[in-house]
Amino acid sequence: MKSITTAQLRERSGTPLIDVREPDEFATGHVPGAVNLPMSTLGEHLDQLPAEPFDVICQVGGRSGRVVEALSGRGYDATNVDGGTAEWVSSGYPVER
Repeated sequence: MKSITTAQLRERSGTPLIDVREPDEFATGHVPGAVNLPMSTLGEHLDQLPAEPFDVICQVGGRSGRVVEALSGRGYDATNVDGGTAEWVSSGYPVER
């Protein structure tokens, strides 16, 4: 499974970011530009996933890791963000609400 750190994520530009946390978690704060597609309903929204390579984030990396494994098996070019939103926030990076 491909993965990057939050520091690497911060340096990226132009790569879509999918946040697979639940909407209430997403609303408490997320990486700027992230799109919320909750893991619990992702199967119903596969048509909303980017055609190009994209990154996947959750709170600490567990859910996003499972999503990346599942999507990679379906032919998507997805990369997990290790440490997730929790690490992004603790690193002092900007957050959108």
